Amino acid sequence: MSYMNPFQPNPKNSRDALIKKMNCYFSKERETLQSSYRSNLKKESIDFFIKTEDGSYTLNSPDFDGKIETMHNSNGAITESFEKFVKPFKNSYFKNINKSKLLRNENIVNEKILEKKELSNENLKNSNNTENLAILISNEKLENLKYQEDIAILDICSGLGYNSAAMIEDFLKNINNGSGKAVKLSIDMVEISIETLAAGILSPSPIKSHEIVKKAIESKLIDENYLALKLEKEDIPDNVAISIYCEDARETVKKLEDNSYDGIFLDPYSPAMAPELCTVEFFRQLKRVIKSDGIVATYTLAAGVRYAFVEAGFHIGEGPVFGRIHGGTIASPNVNNINKAISSSDEKTIALSDAGIPFRDENLDLESSEILNNRKLERKNARHSYKLSSAVQTPIFLGKKIKDKKLKRRIIRNLNKVNISTLKSEEAGFIISPQYKYIHDYSAKYNFKNKSKYKFNNNLKNKNNFKNIIKFNLKNNGKSNLKGILNYDYKSNSKHRIIEMEKRLKTLNSYKKRKKTG
Repeated sequence: MSYMNPFQPNPKNSRDALIKKMNCYFSKERETLQSSYRSNLKKESIDFFIKTEDGSYTLNSPDFDGKIETMHNSNGAITESFEKFVKPFKNSYFKNINKSKLLRNENIVNEKILEKKELSNENLKNSNNTENLAILISNEKLENLKYQEDIAILDICSGLGYNSAAMIEDFLKNINNGSGKAVKLSIDMVEISIETLAAGILSPSPIKSHEIVKKAIESKLIDENYLALKLEKEDIPDNVAISIYCEDARETVKKLEDNSYDGIFLDPYSPAMAPELCTVEFFRQLKRVIKSDGIVATYTLAAGVRYAFVEAGFHIGEGPVFGRIHGGTIASPNVNNINKAISSSDEKTIALSDAGIPFRDENLDLESSEILNNRKLERKNARHSYKLSSAVQTPIFLGKKIKDKKLKRRIIRNLNKVNISTLKSEEAGFIISPQYKYIHDYSAKYNFKNKSKYKFNNNLKNKNNFKNIIKFNLKNNGKSNLKGILNYDYKSNSKHRIIEMEKRLKTLNSYKKRKKTG
């Protein structure tokens, strides 16, 4: 959710006008208990919805200080739900589900692999069951795998109900009915706007399961005394449970139990419009309620949001690409759920730039404007102090050559303000090389013992990125203040790289400032 509106302004697309019409017609329904008002409203409201390329419909967002977004990608609203939310969840589910329960036992696993000719008999004997299962799952089409365990989903900012509908559609299509176990899908939908929920009833259903969601929404709206009649015909299946919270998601998550959800769909408007759902503190609540092998899927790739996930204890990776150049974000307590790492440039931006400063909301009660203003102030104080300026994307050029002289001068000025002399200086190498420890550096924190045990690893991933920054040959770099060795404690994932790079920039600045002051 969160796309700048690509459509021409049209009074018929006015969200406010639709809400005014809904309130009028639903009020008449409550007063008269006549179904004709809702029937007429459905016919008249179609002009307020915007048709996307896959035939499904979306709505405009509220007006946020003159900015209006559409609720879904113009390339396809329901397709986006499957691609950005359901598919990442399925990848996680089938990767982490209990192996013995998934395929019963080792013999079945082996038979299926041999049947697909993935391994020879000899290789099969030499590999363990977990490896065999990984081979089978990686080669099996995702849509052919069957759900065999109960699933719990938290759908935050559920909007018109498309993400929940897509999950239900996939679940009902892929239940393993032959397992002998009644598998259940439980979805908790959270939407602060009762009018948005009501619009979900008016929206033409893009898939059959959306009718199931409409039934649940109708029931909730009757409980809230917003509707009066039960007119939705599709029954909710016995193996699907839907609960709806019509309130601020920050209040909802406080009530939820620990370790409850296999997947969380986080689909608010953009961070500039809904920063309260992108804060470190909110993500800590998500970390509490998600299972240890669950995932959070969200469309945004904003540096501040990704840093907030890291500070809250999540591993992060890039989500599926749909409708734009880059994917969103996948976050999980389990690093094995991260199928695609974010780029090294994004890691540097998050760790080293003021753009990576996260949104904060200590007590989960601030207004959006307060959260935005507080972050703006924190970015200002961090810039040129313990963070690089995000201007001209300064951090991504560390360790690189720049041909554009004007751009290079601007970047060097930004680097000098945080005590980095040049793009390929020892300081730069120290910061962006978290896979190395150092014999002598700017902090005793990085000193080590038994240096003779270590040697340079010529097969080190991405070693070419740091060529000519620091001479790592222990015998011949006596002229260098920084002598690098392989850090055997280094963990190669975005979370740890971001944390270590940020720590090193702060360490460098602290050392240089102390040295200047004497």
